[in-house]
Amino acid sequence: MNLTPYRATLAVPGLRSLLLVAVLARIPHTAAGIALTFYVLLELDRGYGAAGLVGAALTVGAALGAPLLGRLIDRRGLTLVLLLTTAGEALFWASAPQLPYALLLPAAFLAGLLALPLSSVIRQCIAALVPSEHRRPAYALDSMSVELSFMVGPALGVALATAIAPQVTLWAVGGGIVAAGLALLALNPPVRTAEEQTAGPSRRIPRREWLTPRLFAVLAVSAACTLVLGGTDVAVVAALRDDGEVGWTGAVLALWAAASLVGGFAYGAVSRPVSPLALMAALAVCTVPIGLAGGHWWLLALALIPAGLLCAPTLAATADAVSRLAPAPVRGEAMGLHASAITVGVAIGAPLAGAVIDRTTPAWGFAAIGLIGAVVALVVLPAELRHRRRGTAPAKTDDLVGSHH
Repeated sequence: MNLTPYRATLAVPGLRSLLLVAVLARIPHTAAGIALTFYVLLELDRGYGAAGLVGAALTVGAALGAPLLGRLIDRRGLTLVLLLTTAGEALFWASAPQLPYALLLPAAFLAGLLALPLSSVIRQCIAALVPSEHRRPAYALDSMSVELSFMVGPALGVALATAIAPQVTLWAVGGGIVAAGLALLALNPPVRTAEEQTAGPSRRIPRREWLTPRLFAVLAVSAACTLVLGGTDVAVVAALRDDGEVGWTGAVLALWAAASLVGGFAYGAVSRPVSPLALMAALAVCTVPIGLAGGHWWLLALALIPAGLLCAPTLAATADAVSRLAPAPVRGEAMGLHASAITVGVAIGAPLAGAVIDRTTPAWGFAAIGLIGAVVALVVLPAELRHRRRGTAPAKTDDLVGSHH
């Protein structure tokens, strides 16, 4: 495999420190949901439904807040947003263990609105730091950092909540998130390229000019991707439970994440651009038959590998596409919309797969979410092909159906 793209990308000044902060900062973020769940279950003595509502409130708030915070970055700069969100995170996580459930629910929504926009900021800064010819491996490294964080964060949250106390876990998670905000403040990465900064203030671009059907298509692909991933997570647990091998859940999910890491690494090393639409369609198709591999945990793990190889590449490709489609003055808001699309996809995929599984079997859970992803691909594809036939589609990596040059 050609490692030259990675060597050239990691040589870009400031990128290594940004990626290091990204992978460390995402660990407490990935543990936040499980920490709140254990706190509601064990400390407040509520059920899974009540715990799920707190998680949903945090998720909805984050989905609504990400583009608003991105717009604020575009207009007022990164420092103000980091100060605002870091203070908001500190207030929520310090007070959450003292709140009754009736106050915790609205507080979680407000905390979501002011959540540290870690992923969208990292991706916006990558677009500012890295020349366009090196962005694919840069976004691949970013997607791999997400996988590493998810391999560590939730497990660490469970360990803290069960071995020490859910209340302490909330404080630990909050402390980690606040530390992430402070680290980004100290790093102060640019959100505009050097050329964009020297160009001075630009005119305000109306949404109708940049929020194009092409960008909507990328956002739909992003949401469909995480819908498939969120649903797969639930279906894996259900399949292993049906087979009486729920104890192997951690191992199967770890192997799935490892396959995603391998796929992300390969995506960043290839010399030709790969279409986010093609990657998402392949991910969806590979997800449909996973449930047929029942009986033993290792069969399920093997069946997950093809889809796993496509997880990180698809997310990296959509982030790269958004960074190229959005004009610099609105890149923060566009990246916020991308983060919202990813959040909404996960929020829909998990309960959707669960509802299908409750009425049928885990195999149909895999099939349902895979088919929905494939339908989204089919809906997006004709519009993109019509756009290309009109001769206006750019021959770059933001082309949804791909180009080879």
